[in-house]
Amino acid sequence: MAIRARRIRPDERRKLTRALGDTPESVISIHVLSHGLADAYVAGDVARPDGVIVQGALVPGELMSFSLDTAVLWELLRIMAGWWCISVAEACAGDLGAMIEAQTGSKARYYADIYHVLRDPAARLHHEATRLLTPEDLELVEAAPAEIRGSGWGSALEMLEEGVAAGAVVAGRLVSLAFTSARSSEHADVAVNTLEEWRGRGLATASASVVAQRLQEAGQTPVWSTGEDNLGSLRVARKLGFAPVTRRIYVIPE
Repeated sequence: MAIRARRIRPDERRKLTRALGDTPESVISIHVLSHGLADAYVAGDVARPDGVIVQGALVPGELMSFSLDTAVLWELLRIMAGWWCISVAEACAGDLGAMIEAQTGSKARYYADIYHVLRDPAARLHHEATRLLTPEDLELVEAAPAEIRGSGWGSALEMLEEGVAAGAVVAGRLVSLAFTSARSSEHADVAVNTLEEWRGRGLATASASVVAQRLQEAGQTPVWSTGEDNLGSLRVARKLGFAPVTRRIYVIPE
């Protein structure tokens, strides 16, 4: 039977987020769909899809998939444009890579993304330069270099109003930022960025500690995902008490 693959309508986004379920792996997809910051492509019924691929508007080349059926994922990929990698469940990465190679002639390479969650109380790590940020800090955030203004939201103000952010402020200048790049009902993805000249001083860890504590107080489970070779990010996660729970694989056609 032919696989029916299509792009969903905006009014179907809420139904799809319910179908995905609220998990550490789905929190970013739920967030971008709920905020109108992504398109999604489904195979089958939206309420009970055979496969889903989410394409965020902020980084459209990086896809997120939900299915173990590589034939379904390939049919979805065939109707999509502008992508260069796709995150898949570890169990089907090799099969999808082989299918992409067979269908396109491109060699596939693989990159692991490790997901962590914080179940125990967040480690309380303090630094005198770090503090919680509020909407009153909008000018401070907007004046910072692009790499530490945060992401995942429609604007910096939205991030400060609807998310949780903390940062290191030195001489009136933001030099490190920890923030929720995505929030769902049960989970929140935590991200950190620090200017290169300020790294290695514990600023990211202390800022992320503030964010994680606030999330746990709100009844949400903090999530931390990072690449397998991002040793700095992995160290910060361990210091805060995050524990690895699963791995996803980016399949990247060369």
